[in-house]
Amino acid sequence: MIQLTGVHLRRDDKHILNDINIHMKRGEQWVILGKNGSGKTTLLEMMNGYMFPSQGTVDVLGYRYGTVDLREVRKEIGYMGQSLLEKLNLSDPVWEVVATGEFAYLRFYQTIPEEVIAKAERMLVELQISHLSKQPLGLLSQGERKKVLLARAMMTNPKLLILDEPCAGLDLYEREKLLDGITNFAGYGVQMVYVTHHIEEIIPIFTHAALLDQGRLAAAGMKQDVLTADMLQHVYQIPIIVDWHQDRPWIRVTR
Repeated sequence: MIQLTGVHLRRDDKHILNDINIHMKRGEQWVILGKNGSGKTTLLEMMNGYMFPSQGTVDVLGYRYGTVDLREVRKEIGYMGQSLLEKLNLSDPVWEVVATGEFAYLRFYQTIPEEVIAKAERMLVELQISHLSKQPLGLLSQGERKKVLLARAMMTNPKLLILDEPCAGLDLYEREKLLDGITNFAGYGVQMVYVTHHIEEIIPIFTHAALLDQGRLAAAGMKQDVLTADMLQHVYQIPIIVDWHQDRPWIRVTR
């Protein structure tokens, strides 16, 4: 489904990504972790086709970037991230914001098809926020806005869902509710790539993990093999213990 082969990215004298090789197969759900500046969001930009490597190849959903019309590929990719939220109009009603996902618009300037409106309303029901349908986006809490972005990302029934720090800024309650929504959408058969700083967000639906360290791939594979105390201590340079509970990892810092 996603294959990055020999990927390098250079900007002036800086080597942002250095020989990244990852193969994410169909049916696998991946998480990408690493310190700030390690290259996590850059990898997502490449998967979306918004950035291209200085060297190497990027294959997504059977398409090799650089040889295809990326506008067509992106119709099969759902994206959720803070950068998108900043581009949306906070005065638009929630149902309309979700409906824009059907066409990858930021807002509508023409009549919206009835079937698209109905689909947007169904997505809101799925995430248990249908009562917010007519509220302006700007009046919602952080957690509610994140659910709206998730619903919007799923409007095209994407084959791939890219989630860039979706729980950033959420309290414990809102975080767990959003993770529940992500778990529900996993049942749609969509493959996910999830970037986070927080290991406790790696819920049971995720099967694999990639760990970046200063633009290099420190480890990639089954999450239990990658998210070990030794590997995480090496990357984060902090003494820690990793506890697993119900297939979900938790970190304790030791001194």
